[in-house]
Amino acid sequence: MLRTRIGKIGIALLAVPALQLIFASFLPANATESNLSAADNTLILTSSALVLLMTPGLAFFYGGFTQAKNVLNTMAMSFVMMGIATLVWSTIGFSLAFSDGGASNAFIGNPSTYAFLENLPSNWEGLQIPGLSFALFQGMFAIITPALISGALVERISFRFWCFFTPIWILLVYAPLAHMVWGGGLLGKDLDFAGGTVVHISSGVSALVLAGLIGSRSNWPKGIKPPHDITQILIGTGLLWFGWFGFNGGSQLSVSGAELPFTTTHVSAAAGLVAWALIESIKDGKSTAVGMATGAVAGLVGITPAAGFVSPGSGMLIGAITSALCYLSVQLKIKLSFDDSLDTFAVHGVGGTAGALLTGFFAKSELIASHPAGLVLEEQGRMALISGQFQAVLIAYGIAAIGTFVIAIVLKSLGCNFRVNNSEEQSGLDISQHGEEAYMEKTGSPSAT
Repeated sequence: MLRTRIGKIGIALLAVPALQLIFASFLPANATESNLSAADNTLILTSSALVLLMTPGLAFFYGGFTQAKNVLNTMAMSFVMMGIATLVWSTIGFSLAFSDGGASNAFIGNPSTYAFLENLPSNWEGLQIPGLSFALFQGMFAIITPALISGALVERISFRFWCFFTPIWILLVYAPLAHMVWGGGLLGKDLDFAGGTVVHISSGVSALVLAGLIGSRSNWPKGIKPPHDITQILIGTGLLWFGWFGFNGGSQLSVSGAELPFTTTHVSAAAGLVAWALIESIKDGKSTAVGMATGAVAGLVGITPAAGFVSPGSGMLIGAITSALCYLSVQLKIKLSFDDSLDTFAVHGVGGTAGALLTGFFAKSELIASHPAGLVLEEQGRMALISGQFQAVLIAYGIAAIGTFVIAIVLKSLGCNFRVNNSEEQSGLDISQHGEEAYMEKTGSPSAT
C-alpha cells in the first residue's frame, strides 16, 4: 500500500513539469511568465468563443421574427459575416483599427503594420495576453457588428449587395471608429467599455440609413405576418445573453476585475426584460414573450459601454431606462410608418445612444481612475464627462451615416442594386437568393408561406 502511494506521488510530481512544458508550447517563443498571464489569456480566448456564438444567436433571434419564406436568407446574412468579416479583419481590418497611423492616427491606423495578423507583439501593450489573442477577440466584434445591420433590411435586400457592402463598411466605418475609441485615436478620452458607440450606434445608424435608401417592403405593414417562430426568438435571445458575458466581461481584458462587467451585464439584461414586460402589462394588459426578449436585448445594449465603469445597482437602472427608451422608439417607428424591419435602430441605435450617455451619468470615479476620462471627471466635473460622451455619440452618428450613404450610393452606381425585384420578394428570398427553403410541407413540396 505504501509503495503504491509513493508511486502515485512520484507520477504526480513527474506530471507537473510535463504539463508546464505542454502549456509553454502554446505561448509565443519569447513569452515569459512575467509578461503573460495564463488566466487572462484563457479569459480572452473563452470570451472570443462566446462572442462568436452571439452571431448564430443573432441569426436565430432575427430569423424568428421574419416570415417563413425568408428565414434562411435572414439567418444567412448574419452567418455569412463569420466568413467575410473574419477575412477582412485578418487581412487589414485589425491593423487599421489597432496600429499607429502616424499623421492620421487620430482617425485610422496603418493597414500594413499587422496585415494578415503578422508582426503582432508577444504580449499586447499594457496587457498580459498575446497580441494574437487580442486580435482574435476584437475580430469577433467585427463579425457581429455588420450582422446587426441586417435586421433593418430583411425580406427585401439583395444578398449580393449585402456581400459587397459589408466588407467595405468594416474597413471604412467600423475600423476607423474602433481605432478612434480603442486604438489610440480621437475618441480615446471617452468611455466605451465594450462598444456602445463602436458596435451599437454604428450598426443602428447604418441600418437606419440603409433602410431609408432601400425603402419599405412591398406589402408592409398590412401584408406582413407576425413572427413565424417565437421559440427561435427566445433561443436567439438566450444565446445572445450568454454570449454577452464574453462581449462585456471579456472586454475587461484581464481576469482581475472581470466579475464586475459580468455582473452588470446580467443585471442590466434582467432589468431590461422586466421593464419591457411591465410597460406592456400596464399598456396592453399582458406581457409578450417577444417583448421580454426585446427588453433583455435592449438592456444588454444599454450596459455595453458602461459594463466595467458602473456599479451593479447603476447597471440595473441603465438596463431599465434603456429598455423603456427603446420601447418608446419602437412605438414611434410604428407611428412614422418607417420600415426598420426588426427594430435595429430602435434597439441598437437608440439603446447604444442611451447607454453611452448614461455611462457619463453613472460612471464611478474609482472605476475610471486609470482611464483618460477619469482625469476629465476629476478636473472638469460630471457635466464635462457627459458632454464628452455626447460629442462621441455625434461623431459616431456622423461617421456611420455618411460612410454608409456613400458606400451604398457608389455600389448602386456600379450596378449593384439594393434590393430584389418584386417577384423575388413575393416568392421569398430563401428561394430567390439561395435556392432552398427552411421548411417543407408534410407532402414534401416546398412551402413559401
